[in-house]
Amino acid sequence: MRQGPHAPGLQPVPALSRRRPRARRAVVALALAGATAVSVWLGQQAWSLWEGTPFPVTDPAATAQRLDEDTQQAYDALGLPDARLDTEWSDSGRTAEEGSCSYRGLNHLEDQLSDSPPSVPGVVVVRTVWALKGVPAQTGQAALRRARSALRRKGWHVTTYTAADKDIDLSATPPDGGATVRLVTYPRDRLEVSASADCARVPQGTAVDETGEVPLPPQQLPWQLSGFRHSRQTSH
Repeated sequence: MRQGPHAPGLQPVPALSRRRPRARRAVVALALAGATAVSVWLGQQAWSLWEGTPFPVTDPAATAQRLDEDTQQAYDALGLPDARLDTEWSDSGRTAEEGSCSYRGLNHLEDQLSDSPPSVPGVVVVRTVWALKGVPAQTGQAALRRARSALRRKGWHVTTYTAADKDIDLSATPPDGGATVRLVTYPRDRLEVSASADCARVPQGTAVDETGEVPLPPQQLPWQLSGFRHSRQTSH
């Protein structure tokens, strides 16, 4: 006698029961993948804490060009069209020097606490400096106030704004970070503009002289001041 489709001993397996083992395997696989990712992340964080965050690798020449672009924006924000370039300012120029970047991480804590912490070889600070003359104290103060407002409107972060007697010191970082631009008024109607990049490692194969300085291409001044430098050079 034939048994019907629902006869004892021939009950069909519910589809849900067949899918449960697959679902469990998928959950286990996801859990393992997540645990692996967390373990890798924790390992990276531990290594970074011990050895310190690696310095970014950047081309000093490209960094110098970016700094010159930042100082152009700072000059525009000052609003001093009648000021002239001080071609005899002692610190004028571009530099990319070792010696200012210390080791990071707990592994180098003793070095960091030293009175003379060692610098990291191959890691430099790129800096550009020039100055204006013909900027009386009150004019310079007003210019730095304008610059503070103008740079903030452009998304810059003003980190320092201090006044001592007639001198004002303003420091600000551009929206993309990585550098600090400093504007300082000085006696004798001078106003210095400088920009320094964060510590960065030079690419392998970059030439470094015996003093630890990386040769850089000529400094690019704001285009409004290029005529002053040209006049100075041709006068000799």
